Amino acid sequence: MPRIISILPLLLLSLIASPATAQQGEQPPPGVTVVTVRSSDVDLTTILPGRVVASAEAEVRPQVAGIITERLFDEGGRVEEGDVLYRIDAAIYDASVAQARAAVAQAEAQVQATEREAGRLVTLSERNVVSEQALDSAIAARDGAVATLQVAEAQLQSAEIELDRTEIRARLSGEIGRSMVSPGALVTASQQTPLATVRNIDPVYVDVTQSAAELLAFRRGNGGARVGDGPQEVLLTLADGSVFDQTGMLTAAEPVVDPLTGVVVLRIEFANPDKLLLPGMYVQAQMPSGIAEGAILVPQEGVTRNRRGQPTALVVGEDGVVEQRVLNVLQDRGQDWVVDDGLEDGDRVVVTGLQSAAPGATVSPKERSSEPEDEVEPAAETDTEAEDAAQD
Repeated sequence: MPRIISILPLLLLSLIASPATAQQGEQPPPGVTVVTVRSSDVDLTTILPGRVVASAEAEVRPQVAGIITERLFDEGGRVEEGDVLYRIDAAIYDASVAQARAAVAQAEAQVQATEREAGRLVTLSERNVVSEQALDSAIAARDGAVATLQVAEAQLQSAEIELDRTEIRARLSGEIGRSMVSPGALVTASQQTPLATVRNIDPVYVDVTQSAAELLAFRRGNGGARVGDGPQEVLLTLADGSVFDQTGMLTAAEPVVDPLTGVVVLRIEFANPDKLLLPGMYVQAQMPSGIAEGAILVPQEGVTRNRRGQPTALVVGEDGVVEQRVLNVLQDRGQDWVVDDGLEDGDRVVVTGLQSAAPGATVSPKERSSEPEDEVEPAAETDTEAEDAAQD
């Protein structure tokens, strides 16, 4: 009898625990959101840092010495080729031109006198009235006067050129910077400091640097084609993260590798009608680097890393069992990763509910809708199914 009493409490406990155990065994698998990935040919790009460079640049320098009397442009404005930018005091150069003109007039008079003398002696020589020596001297004097006239005319031309250079003109159409001198300053033809700088910033160049290894990979992947062969459109990201609204064209590459840095300089041309790009501005160029055949775009939220730092993704099989895959990521593209190994066409990658989808677990997958509001929260779905199972 005492033995029967000791066994009875165990039987009662087992009967009480049986419904709870049965209910736990009937709980449905947790819900997850998946994306079915597809393979396709993906254009690969490379992000390269660079600086904006003016397509043309000219330093304004004086070619004669003198005092600046006037500045005729607005700093930071636009100037056209041939516009007068500065004026230098021209008094001494006016005097030089006047002196040179007087020398020309004097030389012309001398030429006329020697020509008359030579002509008269030629006539007398025909009559055998004058000696050959006198005739030769007259002809030599005439030729010397002509040479003197040519020298005087050259000096006049030089004086007029220097006088014209007292008006310092723009040699390039573009945007002019700030003036480094003011009226009253003395300038010389040999000074090192420019008066101002004119830059053409429409279009502009963007000089970017690419490693020699990436350049080799590009040429091998394109049949040995050189960078700049054929049109290649390039996108530009500005310093604030925005994308420039104009598409650039890769025009040339420096045919030498910098021995210190191991990089090659590439030049890209961009139209700049709004003058948004300024020389010296830091930018990032998104350049085409090849095509990944049969690659797969995987949402970034569906990719994590294991303890070894390898990118991984959870894939739901046909039986609902979760499998972990190690991926080979080529690069990012918008909100996706470009993957060329580890996934196959038609795989269902878990993007929501990763905490409930451990490798080997059974889950209830739901395809993600294109509209975010149509997605169902995994936790809420699981609780609802659990309540229905409990009621059953």
